[in-house]
Amino acid sequence: MKIHDITMPIYEGMPVYKNKQEKQPELRTKTNGHVTESRLCLDVHTGTHIDAPLHMMNDGETFESIAIERLVRQCKVFDMTAVEEKITLKDIENLSIGEGDFVLFKTKNSFDEIFNFDFIFVAEDAARHLAEKGISGVGIDALGIERAQEGHPTHRTLMSKDIIIIEGLRLGEVKAGEYLMVAAPLKLQGTDAAPARILLIENQS
Repeated sequence: MKIHDITMPIYEGMPVYKNKQEKQPELRTKTNGHVTESRLCLDVHTGTHIDAPLHMMNDGETFESIAIERLVRQCKVFDMTAVEEKITLKDIENLSIGEGDFVLFKTKNSFDEIFNFDFIFVAEDAARHLAEKGISGVGIDALGIERAQEGHPTHRTLMSKDIIIIEGLRLGEVKAGEYLMVAAPLKLQGTDAAPARILLIENQS
C-alpha cells in the first residue's frame, strides 16, 4: 500500500497567502527542566486547509457542518500542469467528472516553493461546470481556489451547491488517477475553515 501525504508542512516562514505577515504561524516553545511545551498561533487558512461556507457567505454554515464521511472517500486526481493562468471550462469539459465525484487538480502550483502571486486558479466558468455536474468537492494545489475575480464567484458558485473546497494541496509527486482520500481536518467549531492533514492511498487491485 502506497500512501501519498499531500499536506503542506507548517512552520514559521512557510508560504502563506499573499505573503501576509499576519498569516504566518507563530510557534513559541518553552523548556522547564526536562519538560518542553509549545504554543502555536495559527490562521485557520494556513497551508493545506478546508473552507467552510462561512468563509465567503455571511450566512454560511461553520466548519462542523462538514461531515467527516465526505472527506474520507474516493477521489479523482487530474493532471492540469499544462494549464496556464487559470483552469477554464474548456480545460475540464471533456474530463471524466460525474455527479458525486471529489476532484483534485494538480497544476504548476505544486512545484512552487514560495508564494506565487500568479498561481493557477479555477475560473468562474469552470466552477459553474463543476456545480452543474453535481460534484461533492474540489481541491487545488494553491492557497486559494481563485484570484483576481471580483466578488469571489468561484467560491460562491461552489459553496452555494454545498461543494467542499480544499486549498493548499501538494500534488507534485502524485500521478493522475483514482485514490482513497483521507482528509482529516482539525475538529474546530464555529470557524470558517480548518487546517487538515490529507493523505491519498493508492487503490489496490
